[in-house]
Amino acid sequence: MLACVRVATVRQMAWVITAEGADGRSYVRRAMRKLAEQGLAEANGKQGKELIWTLTRAGLRAVADGNELPARPRAGTGAKAVRAGFGPHALAVTETILAFGGRQHLTDWQVEVNHAIKETGLTFNTDAVFAAPGKTFEVRLFEIDNGTMSRARLAREVWDYERYAGHRVWEGARGTIGGTFPFWSRYRYTRSEQFPPLHVVLAGKKEHLLQRRLEALAEAVDGITVSVFATTLPALQRCEKWVRLGTDDPGRRRERYPEPVGR
Repeated sequence: MLACVRVATVRQMAWVITAEGADGRSYVRRAMRKLAEQGLAEANGKQGKELIWTLTRAGLRAVADGNELPARPRAGTGAKAVRAGFGPHALAVTETILAFGGRQHLTDWQVEVNHAIKETGLTFNTDAVFAAPGKTFEVRLFEIDNGTMSRARLAREVWDYERYAGHRVWEGARGTIGGTFPFWSRYRYTRSEQFPPLHVVLAGKKEHLLQRRLEALAEAVDGITVSVFATTLPALQRCEKWVRLGTDDPGRRRERYPEPVGR
């Protein structure tokens, strides 16, 4: 589990590995102490009274050597991030993954996934990306706000996804007519038919404050041309419906962003 979500408490790990209704925290504590003795895991910081656990470099190598998980880029959500004070946010990411996908699809998630376009200088990290298993390649993007950033900054981060989706690239041999295509469909999500929907999860505050934050976000991103859904972490854990904030509209998106110059 730690190789997938990178950061977790004993409670979160016990929920994943023990039977429904069972309390396996004592078992997990013993297991984590044994892994720590072997240099494969370590505790960095606390969430309340609970230790925050991560795999060490040796632990990550051991998982990679076992070939049990697909290769994935190293994420910043680890021991250094926890020690730097990002523990609560990282745990909110883990909580979101468990609430949305449950214990069945942990290996289909990646955390801290970078999205960048060199030509424009746009770069940002998506907190979690879920690639659903199956014949179709369904991808979902997740941003988790733990209540530590301003409302304006949160809105800017959401608008970054439209800027990313709107960037187009020129294809065609020099001297030919050629054409332009969305950057994301050629270089990132090549098997997706539309730009992956963005899911924004609000956490870290009392629920009535989260609801106000959601309402403010809805107003700030009104008219966005990518699919955006939002909810609060408590509402997600109760399996309540998401609030739609934006709809995928490639036509309007293309009008907003200039075409690249042909060769």
